[in-house]
Amino acid sequence: MNTPAVTTDPSGEAGLDSVLLRVGKLNYAWSNTESLLVHLLAGLTGMDKDSAIVVFLSISSTKGRIELIERLAKLRLSAGPKQRELLELMTQFGRLSAVRNRYNHSIWSFQEDGSISTILMRIADRRDRIRMGQRHMLDGDQMARLDLDLETLSALNRSIWRYLQEYEYPIE
Repeated sequence: MNTPAVTTDPSGEAGLDSVLLRVGKLNYAWSNTESLLVHLLAGLTGMDKDSAIVVFLSISSTKGRIELIERLAKLRLSAGPKQRELLELMTQFGRLSAVRNRYNHSIWSFQEDGSISTILMRIADRRDRIRMGQRHMLDGDQMARLDLDLETLSALNRSIWRYLQEYEYPIE
C-alpha cells in the first residue's frame, strides 16, 4: 500500500490525500488528548476511573468537559502553580477547539480545478445580522497552519501527561 505524499499544496490527488491524512491525524490526536480529561476528572474528584468515564461520557461536548475540569480545579486545588498550570492547559485545549470544529463541522467543497475549501456550518450572531457559511480555502498557508496546530495539539497532549504524572493523578 502506498503512503500518500505529505504536501502543503492541497490541490490535486496528492493534495487531497495530504489533507485527509492531516484531518485523520487531527481526529486521532484530539480524541487521544480529550480522553486524558478522564484522568483529570478522576484525580480532581477522587472517583474511580470507571465513574470518571461515566461522567465524562455524560457530558456531550468538549467545551462542557473542559469547563468541568476548570471548575473542579478552582474548587479543589489551592490557588498556586498547580492550579494555574491546569487552567492554562485547559485554556490551550479550548483554543484548539476552533481548529477541530473547522475541519470536523464543515462542509467540504472540492472544485474541478483541484482546489479545496471548508464551509463552516455555524451561525454567528451580530448586532443587526447573522453570518453563516464562512468559507476558507485550503491553500499552502492553511496547510502549514494546520501542521502547526497538529504540533501544538501533540505538545499539549505531552504536557497533560506530564501534569498527570507529576501530580500523581490516577492513570491506570
